[in-house]
Amino acid sequence: MLGGIEAGGTKFICAVGTGPEDLVKSQFPTTTPEETLANVLSFFHSNGGRDLEAIGIGSFGPLDLDPASPTYGYITSTPKAGWQNFDLAGSVSKALRVPVGFDTDVNAALLGEWRWGAAQGLANAVYLTIGTGVGGGVMVHGQVVHGLVHPEIGHLRIPHDLNMDPFVGCCPFHKDCLEGLASGPAIEKRWGVKGGALPSDHRAWELEAHYLAVALANLTLTLSPQRILLGGGVMQQPHLFKLIREEFSWVLNGYVRHPDLLDHLDEYIQPPQLGGNAGITGALFLAAQEAASAEFEDILKKHNQGRRG
Repeated sequence: MLGGIEAGGTKFICAVGTGPEDLVKSQFPTTTPEETLANVLSFFHSNGGRDLEAIGIGSFGPLDLDPASPTYGYITSTPKAGWQNFDLAGSVSKALRVPVGFDTDVNAALLGEWRWGAAQGLANAVYLTIGTGVGGGVMVHGQVVHGLVHPEIGHLRIPHDLNMDPFVGCCPFHKDCLEGLASGPAIEKRWGVKGGALPSDHRAWELEAHYLAVALANLTLTLSPQRILLGGGVMQQPHLFKLIREEFSWVLNGYVRHPDLLDHLDEYIQPPQLGGNAGITGALFLAAQEAASAEFEDILKKHNQGRRG
C-alpha cells in the first residue's frame, strides 16, 4: 500500500492506494504546520498505518530538492505564512517511519498524467496549474526537471503593457510576473470579483488568455514539449482553452512548423485527463519510486553483507 500527499497552499489532500482506480482520500484546509501535520498523521494512522510501504509528497514551494542538502525536504522561501523553512518530508518520514518521495506539486501532477493520464507515452511535456498561484512542472526525456532548485514557471517575466492593463500585479516578489498577472488572486484584485463570477464574454478572459498564451509560446520555443497541460481553478472556465489556443497561434505566427501546432492544437494544449486527481496520483507515483529505491538499496546492502561474510 502506498500513501500520497498533495500539499497545497489552500488545502492538503491525503490518499492511500496504488493509482486512480482505488484511491481512498481525504482533504482538509492548510492551516499551521503543526495542525496540518496532525491531520496528515491522523489520516494515515486510520488508513493503513504500518502497512504503508512509502509516501510520496507533491508540495507547494519553493522546495529544497537536493538530497545532499541539509535542508532537503524543506519548504523554503514560501510567502505562505508560518511555512517558511518547514521540514515537511522529514516530519512525515520520522512520524510514520516510512521512506518519503518528495517533489513539487506540479511535478507530481505531471508524473500522474504521464503514468495514467494525458501525457502517457510522451517523453517531453509541461504541466501548468493556474489557481491561487501559477506553477509549472517540466518533463524532458522522461524525467522531471530539477536543477539549481526546480522550474519556477509562474515567475516568468512576460510583456506587460500598462496602457492595455494598468493593474500592477500582485506577486509579493515581482509584482507583474506571470503569477502576478494571471493567477486567481490577480483576476480578483484586478476586477473586484472572483473569476468564477465573471461572464464568459468579459474582457478579463481575453487578457487572461493573452498572458497565458505568451507564457506557453515561450515554453514551446525553449523546451519544445510534445504537450502542454493546463490545470487549476482558473482553467475551470471551458471557453478559456479556445481563447488561449487562438492567442497562442497568433503569438507564434506560424514560426514552429509542426502538425501538432498547425492542425492539432486542441491536443497540444489541453486539460489534464485526471482532473483534480492528477496531483494526488502523482504523489502515489513518487511513493512507488521511493519504495522501489528503498527495496533496491536493501537488496544491495544484503548483497554486500553476503560478500563480506
